[in-house]
Amino acid sequence: MAATSINPSTVFLFSQATAKKNKNHINPQSHHPSSINAFPNQNPSFISTSSFRNKFSQWSLSASSHFESDLSPPPIDHDLLDTMEDLGATISEDGTVETFDNDDEAFEAATVNGVAVVDLTHFGRIRVTGEDRIQFLHNQTTANFESLREGQGCDTVFVTPTARTIDISHAWVMKNAITMVVSPVTCHSIIEMLTKYIFFADKVEIHDITKQTCFFTLIGPKCNQLMEDLNLGDLIGQPYGTHRHYTVNGMPITVGVGNLISEDGFSLLSSPAAAESVWKTLLSLGATPMGANGWERLRISQGRPAPEKELTDEFNVLEAGLWNAVSLNKGCYKGQETIARLVTYDGVKQRLWGLHLSAPALPGSLITVNGKKVGKLTSCTTVGKESNHFGLGYIKRQGASPGDEVNVGEEVVGTVVDVPFLARQTPLTKA
Repeated sequence: MAATSINPSTVFLFSQATAKKNKNHINPQSHHPSSINAFPNQNPSFISTSSFRNKFSQWSLSASSHFESDLSPPPIDHDLLDTMEDLGATISEDGTVETFDNDDEAFEAATVNGVAVVDLTHFGRIRVTGEDRIQFLHNQTTANFESLREGQGCDTVFVTPTARTIDISHAWVMKNAITMVVSPVTCHSIIEMLTKYIFFADKVEIHDITKQTCFFTLIGPKCNQLMEDLNLGDLIGQPYGTHRHYTVNGMPITVGVGNLISEDGFSLLSSPAAAESVWKTLLSLGATPMGANGWERLRISQGRPAPEKELTDEFNVLEAGLWNAVSLNKGCYKGQETIARLVTYDGVKQRLWGLHLSAPALPGSLITVNGKKVGKLTSCTTVGKESNHFGLGYIKRQGASPGDEVNVGEEVVGTVVDVPFLARQTPLTKA
């Protein structure tokens, strides 16, 4: 399909799918990224605007079914980080976009009245290829990959043989590969671990594509409106992990449902060459930029566990509350025996909770009730314009319940609360 040129004074819109949809059943043809030709003979639609603050260089957009990810070096002279600095970002020495000096505004947009676009390019991206890739990841992680088809996705957890947590990953099942997003602190060790488990006869290859791709997420109550403005409304309401492929001036971009923290929102994986134009377009449509500092505040307030904090050798995957990423019915996999015993014998002895705190507290502080230890604080941040203190912590099952007050450290008082990410998890029962 021929792409259409975009004038510098216009902003792109993706062409909409015309395939008929059944509300109770996903049409495989509209669901599979290989069937993006469900956009038959359509050119993208565009709108003119004189009000957008940013001017874009000329580029083009089309839906595509013939690629998954172009891993060749990007043909660009201007680095994305230069663009971020021009937009007011503070960049760390390792290249992480830390903040746009608007953390309170971005947090409010993501949680109250708008949409935030987060640059998570510093997160790790792993591409698993080869004929045996599905079975390999099926055996190495907690999710049921064999039940997924092209164009679908899921969360899955890397665990030790005793089901202790390493990281939670978001995975997209593509035509010739599985692409996984992992924490920046675990990417290298996960690649080493997976490589170690590839045996001689296995047709599997592991690729670190972090530096060859960029990754943005959209979160907030106005996400769907933004997708409509991009002419991507066909993705609204699709199952978590659903993703489709497009091109920007011949360069790939994949758009998926969900944003790591929430099943709402969206994620965008692109080549570095396309990232600058995509970022500027999202800002021009009203998205508020958010850096890693704002994302960490959001992560804690929403209750998503993170490596080296909630996900460690000290806690198992069910204590971390990651039920939706675990399968009990897929046969043998790493950690499966421990997980099955925990479910069968009701062996989960503690769980992760949110905590409204009276003052800041150090992660690692003991959580006590009437002087008796019941848990440990794992993360702490401030949230909202009032800079309220909020934390995550593990608490023994009989130690406290939502609404109960606990002591954190020596002087801080905490109130136990549910958090959105963990509240969406559905505990499993042994069939």
